Amino acid sequence: MKMFKPLMPYKGKSFIHNIVHKLHYACDKIIIVTGYKANEVEKNINDLNLHSKIEIVFNPEYEEGMFTSLQKGITEAKNCDWLLYHFVDQPGLPENFYFDFIKQTNNNCNWIQPVHKEKKGHPILIGNELFELIINSSPDSNLKDISENPIVKKKYWECDYKEIFQDIDTEEDYLRLD
Repeated sequence: MKMFKPLMPYKGKSFIHNIVHKLHYACDKIIIVTGYKANEVEKNINDLNLHSKIEIVFNPEYEEGMFTSLQKGITEAKNCDWLLYHFVDQPGLPENFYFDFIKQTNNNCNWIQPVHKEKKGHPILIGNELFELIINSSPDSNLKDISENPIVKKKYWECDYKEIFQDIDTEEDYLRLD
């Protein structure tokens, strides 16, 4: 992309603005992990006036990869039961998705992933049983590595939200965004 994804426009607001606006209805706390252009993201988020729910955390190791941002976010969310790990390039998930998704949590699993027509998507709900595993993993790890650990108890939620596959990596992806 030739644009900075978090601040790309979608339906009159930035990607990050759209996502946070929807999440604030379904989540008790929203942790936004920044790195590159952190000040620009923070300024954009401050326009939401949701300061009581939002915590912005800077990841000084952001250049080492996305997994370090997940580790930083989980470090800040240690007191949470569940963490909804959300990518910034999924601004089109409808608000109802989040309410339907968090209803899937239960004590029999610690990893919940949405599925549409047998294909896995994102975001992912991660139970606090997995927090230490993720925090203590190598910074070059990834969610696939984590998901293969025997302590991970997965649940796949079959849903009707095709937006779980949004992944805006090219200008063509962006133009197809509805």
